[in-house]
Order: sequence, then structure tokens, then C-alpha cells
Amino acid sequence: MILDLPPILATRRNHALEHATLHVLEDMLPNRHLAGHSNPTGFFIFANVSTAELTSAITRALTRLRSGESNLAIHAGCGTNLATSMIVAGSLAFLPLRGRKSTLLRLLLLPLSLAFGLFGYALSQPLGPWLQARVTTEAEMGDLRLVDVVPIRQGVHRVLTQ
Repeated sequence: MILDLPPILATRRNHALEHATLHVLEDMLPNRHLAGHSNPTGFFIFANVSTAELTSAITRALTRLRSGESNLAIHAGCGTNLATSMIVAGSLAFLPLRGRKSTLLRLLLLPLSLAFGLFGYALSQPLGPWLQARVTTEAEMGDLRLVDVVPIRQGVHRVLTQ
């Protein structure tokens, strides 16, 4: 399966570890602005945290994922949720307007289009976490290990895994 190809699987595992790390950081340091971005070689964490705090959070997150807390791989702030909401809501909002050439008719159909968009948004809410669990993250860490946590600049760390 394509999701199990080495660079894709590595990205999915790093994405899960990134989410788990964000959950741990949220517990350790409430009310902080946190974000991350994953790739096959690790992930970035965007947060005002020390390297020691971040390293501790990653270690705890990895331990918790390995002990079966797969729910940590799912995060409400994930871009998968945002993209899913935009695609589903936008696609449904476009349906009533599709093929309509008259500007007046388009204006008259705008409330219906808005209703379709809102319906699409509501439909998309369970879809984002479902996609995270089955497509964009992999909570089974396999032999993934933390290699290094490198401070890039204030509020940005590069996390290297292997």
C-alpha cells in the first residue's frame, strides 16, 4: 500500500509524534501557542519552549504512543482537519452555482450555496480526525527514535528522527 512506502510511513509516524508532542506540551505548558510541521526526517515545533522542555515532551510522547495511547496521534488543530473542512464545505457550496451563467441567478442562489457550505462543514467535522487516524498519521512508532532537537531560532525547533 502507498501509505506504507518508507518516506510516506516515516512522515506519518513523525506526524503522529508531532501531534503527541503537542498534546504533552499543552499539558505541561497551558495557554501557549503551539504548532508543528512534519516530514520524513522529523518535524518542526513552533512554540516558545526551551530545548530541554521540548526534548522532555518528545520523550514522553514517544513513550506514551509506544504504550498504546494512539489517541495522541490525533490533534484538533491539525491541517488535515482544516483542509478537509475547506474542501468539503467549498465543494458543496459550489454545487448550486455550478453552470449558472446569470449573475442575478447566482446572487439569488447565494443563500442556498451558503446553506450547502454550512452543511458540508458540519459533515466534514468527523472526517478530518478519521483521515488523521487512517491516512495522515501512524501511531505505531515501529523503530522510530529521536536523534536530535535543534534550536533554529527563538520559538522554532527542528526535531530529527530516524
